Amino acid sequence: MVNYIPLIFEISEKGRVGYSLPQTAFPEYTVDTIDFSLLREELPNLPETSELNVIRHFTNISKLNFGVENGFYPLGSCTMKYNPKINEEIASMSVFNNLHPYQSVSSIQGVLKIYFELQKMLSNLSGLDEFSLNPYAGAHGELTGLMIMKKYHEDRGDFKRTKVLVPDSAHGTNPASATVCGLQSVEIKSNATGKVDLDALKAAINDEIAGIMLTNPNTLGIFESDIVEIAKLVHEAGGLLYYDGANMNALLGVSRPGDMGFDICHINLHKTFSTPHGGGGPGSGPVGVKQHLAHLLPNPRVKKQEDYYFIENSKNAIGQISSFFGNFKVWLRAYVYILTLGKENIVNVGPYAVLNANYVKELLKDDYLLPIKGFCMHECVFDGLLDQSSGVKTLDVAKRILDFGMHAPTIYFPLLFHQSIMIEPTETESKQALDRFVDVMKQIAVEAKENPDFVKSAPHTTPITRIDEVFAAKRMILTYKDYIDAQLDIE
Repeated sequence: MVNYIPLIFEISEKGRVGYSLPQTAFPEYTVDTIDFSLLREELPNLPETSELNVIRHFTNISKLNFGVENGFYPLGSCTMKYNPKINEEIASMSVFNNLHPYQSVSSIQGVLKIYFELQKMLSNLSGLDEFSLNPYAGAHGELTGLMIMKKYHEDRGDFKRTKVLVPDSAHGTNPASATVCGLQSVEIKSNATGKVDLDALKAAINDEIAGIMLTNPNTLGIFESDIVEIAKLVHEAGGLLYYDGANMNALLGVSRPGDMGFDICHINLHKTFSTPHGGGGPGSGPVGVKQHLAHLLPNPRVKKQEDYYFIENSKNAIGQISSFFGNFKVWLRAYVYILTLGKENIVNVGPYAVLNANYVKELLKDDYLLPIKGFCMHECVFDGLLDQSSGVKTLDVAKRILDFGMHAPTIYFPLLFHQSIMIEPTETESKQALDRFVDVMKQIAVEAKENPDFVKSAPHTTPITRIDEVFAAKRMILTYKDYIDAQLDIE
């Protein structure tokens, strides 16, 4: 068992001091000179402890955080792959840390060059003509792309196009982004092979559709092999194709969305191009478009004339969707990553990601239910255990995985299956790491038959074991007072 780590309040002792503030440099300002309405009526309940205990406490807490540098992180659909340290080293350089957004254009030529060159790199890799790096995250990129789609139709006087087709295998952000943009999402069912049902698509197409949002490969890890036909159907109906770039990791070096017929796409830099992921940000979701939509990209735009880089704002653009140029140090990391791999190696990203996913799938298909047979792309989806007679569910399997020092895969998504387990190894994992994960999954499958109660009560080695998730949602413990009140209720 992992030793219990007390809360900072629990190691607090009244009167203990771990710091001392210097004398104020402004003696004319005292409590008496502060507006009384701004003062507390009583001192805040803050922990009192020594500097050494504070250091030990937060160091121990930090060790409980799990990331890709701790162990295997097969989180499907989110591409939790290793972030090379050279990216972090360059992003932390003082020449970048000390920049200010209001500096003159002449003093940030290097930064604008990076922005401009990354635009071109993403264009080459995606097959789109122009890019904006301004969106703050993938979902923000989705919204930006849909705003471009909507304005494209409105500029042509076609105001009736208010519907967006969204496959039932899509990420949840797709219909959410459409709603935020003022568009109505129309669900398109998948067929038995996990791909868009062409008959359902044809039935939904009319002169009210603005376009379709499509992830390829989709969230089942299946390549939409009918994409050329889908593009033809949507374009002939006057709609546009939007590419959700969440799974572009699988395509690098193999295929490009622009060549498939997509007009707009966003790319999650944290998924495909190894920038930090999670924690609520910062993120980056660059948006690319074909040339006929380039004038609609958000302001400001970075342009080049001879050897000089400049900033341009267009009255035709959808507007400005972020302050300044987005999250600079995030796309700086992606820039470094692409240059580090170079043309020679970036073409291996997709093939290795696909190889790893199929390797895991083939080794686990005799223990876990594989609802869609055949070749997958960068991720594979199982529908729980092959033998479910013991009552062990996907949640139980995921909890048990934690006991082996690994993160669980994505569970219960996609929603097409009741017991989904979505596994994405990514191209950065070795065969040794994959073999250990497979061994763990096989062991859990055996345990589910021989000792199901042990699996159902997992995890057993984590600081907090199985929790009552319904109670946790209804009675959220957000403060130390909440914690004390909860303890009193239990007693």
